[in-house]
Amino acid sequence: MNPNNIQDTLQTGFRVSLGATTSLIESLQDEQKREENLSLLNLDFNQQVAELSKKGEKTEQEAQRLIGQIFSQMNQPTDSATPSTPSDSGSTPPTGTTSRSTQQELEELTVQIALIRTELEQMRNPDSSQQ
Repeated sequence: MNPNNIQDTLQTGFRVSLGATTSLIESLQDEQKREENLSLLNLDFNQQVAELSKKGEKTEQEAQRLIGQIFSQMNQPTDSATPSTPSDSGSTPPTGTTSRSTQQELEELTVQIALIRTELEQMRNPDSSQQ
């Protein structure tokens, strides 16, 4: 099996899961969205997967943009009138304007992302440890 196919399959699976979760949350919050999401069940399986994958990809991009904004706010000098420039997310320590709980949550999320990346690498190369 081609490693790129495995990676694509994992990414699609992640996005479908993310899209399904987003649909579920939307259904709980909005009756109109609930009806739209229920109509998705009438599609065939491949169409459902494609729709959920699109929704998951959109949610993923929104989350990345939000995290980018949070990091740029953390790296922004507190008494500077100039707009911040994008910088490496781990190079500048957070300023005093960030609450301790938010900083702790971001650190925990960073650790979780690192663990997920490690697991994905292990899944991509399952035979590398046996060679």
